[in-house]
Amino acid sequence: MLPPDLSVAPPVKKLSSRSDRKASTSRPRWRNALWLAPLLLASLTLLTDRAAAAEQVDPTPRIAIISAYTREWRVLKNAMSATRTEVIADATYIVGQLEGKDVVLFLSGVSMVNAAMTTQGAIDHFKIRRIVFSGIAGGINPSLSAGDVVVADRWSEYLESVFARKAGAGWSVPNWLGKTLPNYGMIFPRAVGIAHPGEREPEKRFWFDVDPTMLETARSVATKVELKACLKPAVCGTTRPRVVIGGAGVSGPAFIDNAEFRKWIYDTFKANLVDNESAPVAHVAYSNHIPFIAFRGLSDLAGGDAGENTENELEHLASDNAATVVKAFLHALPAQEPSERRPGEASK
Repeated sequence: MLPPDLSVAPPVKKLSSRSDRKASTSRPRWRNALWLAPLLLASLTLLTDRAAAAEQVDPTPRIAIISAYTREWRVLKNAMSATRTEVIADATYIVGQLEGKDVVLFLSGVSMVNAAMTTQGAIDHFKIRRIVFSGIAGGINPSLSAGDVVVADRWSEYLESVFARKAGAGWSVPNWLGKTLPNYGMIFPRAVGIAHPGEREPEKRFWFDVDPTMLETARSVATKVELKACLKPAVCGTTRPRVVIGGAGVSGPAFIDNAEFRKWIYDTFKANLVDNESAPVAHVAYSNHIPFIAFRGLSDLAGGDAGENTENELEHLASDNAATVVKAFLHALPAQEPSERRPGEASK
C-alpha cells in the first residue's frame, strides 16, 4: 500500500446542515489518521535500516588494507593471523593481525566506483584509523621498469574531464571550466567537486595528498626490502626492481595500453604511474579525515613496453613486490593512532 501524495490536500466536503456537521464531528478521529499508518511504518523501517547499516561490527581501531582483486592480496592474506570474516553488502572483510598491527583486509573490486564503495563500507562498519592500498599499476615515468614498487605522494582522478565539442580546427569548452591542464584532443581535465556540509559551493580539488607521516615510514623501509626480479626463471622484469618514493599517481576507469596517451599523462600530470583505484580511495579517505597511502608494483608500462603488454606475465611479480613493501611498512609503522587531520590539505 502506497501512502497518499502529501503534496495534495484531501478534498474538503461541504457540510449542508448542522446535523451533517454533528455527524462528521462525532466520527472517531483515529479513523481520519488511518492513512498515516503506512507512512509512519515505512519511515520507522527506513530509520531502523539505516541505523543497522551503519552499525560497527568491530570496536578495535584498525588499518584498512585494500587490494583490487585476489592476485594482489594473496601474500598479505596468507601472512595474516587471528582472522575472522565479516560479509557486508557482498564485500568480504577479513579481520585479524598483520605484522603485529590490527588490520581489516578486503578486496575493493576493480576500478573507481567499486573502490570508493567498499572503502566507505569499511569506514562505516569498522574503526578505521589508516588506509593502505596494495596492488599493481602501469608505469608512466620512462625511468621506471616493470617490477618496481612506486609509492606516490599524491593522487588525481585524472579522467574527470570535459569532452569538448569540435569548433573548426580546435575545441569549444564551457565557460565554467576555467583554467585547465593541457588537453588530449577533446579531453580537457577538470578538478573534482567535493561537497561539504554548510558550504554553498563544492570544493574544487585536483590532487589528494598521501599522509606525510606514513610516506616517511615508507621511505624509511624503501632501501631495506628485498624485491624479486623473477618469480621463476622465465618470468622476470628487465631490470633489478627498486622502491620509488614520491611523485604523482593518477587513477581512472580506463586500462591504459597506448604509448601516445601514456606520454600525454606523463607530460601533463608528471605522473609516475596509472591505476584504477588509488585516487578514489584517496578521495574517500580525504572526505573521512583518514590518512591514506598506496603501494603499487608495476606490472607493465601502460603502452610503453618494447613488445606486448606485460601485465598478464608480470602481475604476480608486481603484486608480490608491492605486498613485500607493505609488510615492511606495517612492521615499521608506529603503533599509536594518528591525529585527526584531513589528508591532502596542502595542495589542490
